[in-house]
Amino acid sequence: MHKINTPVEVRYQETDQMGVVYHANYLVWFEIGRTKYIESLGFTYTDMEKNDIVSPVVDAQINFNKPVHYGEQAFVETWIESYDGIRTVYANNIFREDGDVAVSGTTKHVIVNKKSFRPLSLRKAFPEWHRAYLRQVSGDA
Repeated sequence: MHKINTPVEVRYQETDQMGVVYHANYLVWFEIGRTKYIESLGFTYTDMEKNDIVSPVVDAQINFNKPVHYGEQAFVETWIESYDGIRTVYANNIFREDGDVAVSGTTKHVIVNKKSFRPLSLRKAFPEWHRAYLRQVSGDA
């Protein structure tokens, strides 16, 4: 299974008054990891958007284990947990600089026409992405 690790520097504006990363920012970090994961496979969201297609989040699950603080370095580990040709579930672990898992979770995505928001098949719209994702979930990558 192909996984990537993306470093994230904890910025002051991402924290609350206690110096702890505000919970909603972890979803932004999931997006950073997901974007880098897709790029590691040779694709970009820009390629999709040129065709008036976007990939919204339709479900998000997140578990908070330990806080990440201002001034620390964190790493987002990202991989594809499941893919069925329509829905893609990306999994993430956010590691603190001490190696402990601070946050874990998943986001589920579909692709849709930007104007109508009608769901599309990744398999049909982007066959190369489809084949790459199948290789990821089957472990043939």
